[in-house]
Amino acid sequence: MPDTVPTPSSPSLNSQIQNQNQVTEEIAVAERLRNMALVPSPTVNEGPLFAEVDMGADASAPTIRATVVQAATIFYDTPATLDKAERLLAEAASYGSQLVVFPEAFIGGYPRGSNFGVTIGNRTAKGKEEFRKYHAAAIDVPGPEVDRLAAMAGKYKVYLVMGVIERDGYTLYCTVLFFDSQGHYLGKHRKIMPTALERIIWGFGDGSTIPVFDTPIGKIGAAICWENRMPLLRTAMYAKGVEIYCAPTADSRDVWQASMTHIALEGGCFVLSANQFCRRKDYPPPPEYVFSGTEDLLPDSVVCAGGSVIISPSGTVLAGPNYDGEALISADLDLGEIVRAKFDFDVVGHYSRPEILSLVVKDHPMSPVSFTSASGKAESSHK
Repeated sequence: MPDTVPTPSSPSLNSQIQNQNQVTEEIAVAERLRNMALVPSPTVNEGPLFAEVDMGADASAPTIRATVVQAATIFYDTPATLDKAERLLAEAASYGSQLVVFPEAFIGGYPRGSNFGVTIGNRTAKGKEEFRKYHAAAIDVPGPEVDRLAAMAGKYKVYLVMGVIERDGYTLYCTVLFFDSQGHYLGKHRKIMPTALERIIWGFGDGSTIPVFDTPIGKIGAAICWENRMPLLRTAMYAKGVEIYCAPTADSRDVWQASMTHIALEGGCFVLSANQFCRRKDYPPPPEYVFSGTEDLLPDSVVCAGGSVIISPSGTVLAGPNYDGEALISADLDLGEIVRAKFDFDVVGHYSRPEILSLVVKDHPMSPVSFTSASGKAESSHK
């Protein structure tokens, strides 16, 4: 029997031809679609479709060089202390610092160990004379010493945060002054709650001097020493958007470091704490100046060990704490770190519950005396 050969009229041959035509048409359609595509399809050898994202530093978030000064006042000698402040400021600026923070009461002095002759119901004549000399070493705000500090800031092109003893009439305040890098005085913060015997010699600040200054290098504010342990004061500063939180202090204990780390984490801000490093010889010798309750202090005995420190918003210690002596303690502050920290915890933002917990701050001056002129305009005795 001869082999059967399909003819053109065979159904199987017709089916094969139709299938071949269909495949040819599909190839042609696909080719036209490729030619019309906005983004050509990559070949296997062209690499990944999406480039890797660069997670490096954000160019929009600047890095600021900051220094905290750990040094002692020249007690009862304000002109000499101002000279020392300028030498330290010049040195910090030579290292590229843009912000320099000095300790609590650097100008005017922290009267460590002195009780000004006070017991309950009595004040001694010697204690009153000590206060007279301490009052004389304080500065007026505004005043010539403030003008000189402003000139220093402008000369060395730095933002300056300076602890001073402010004289307002016959009352003294523990105060921080702020200056910009153009040599302008920005304002002040008065310590709102002096600690223990400090209340005998210093007045109380009010809500009108809790500033946070918005500057090109960040939002700068300050709280002094144990004010930093006041949750409501801290909350007020956070609400004002503080980014560089300055904490001039006289506390050199180890537990102070725990407070500074907590504030950095709580506020999502950089914390710059500056303290004096002092020896007994940095104060006048006895009997002119006596450290009450302390015996056998030698001239080189350390009476304040410093502990100045700079901490990031993530709680990382960037510089310090230093307990070795007078020093300039510096670090570079990546302001982008603030945003990264706030993503985790924003105490006055997404982590707040204002319908449950809220704070009211009375930020107007509290004056003991007000005068009303003939025009009806009220005038305050408060500076």
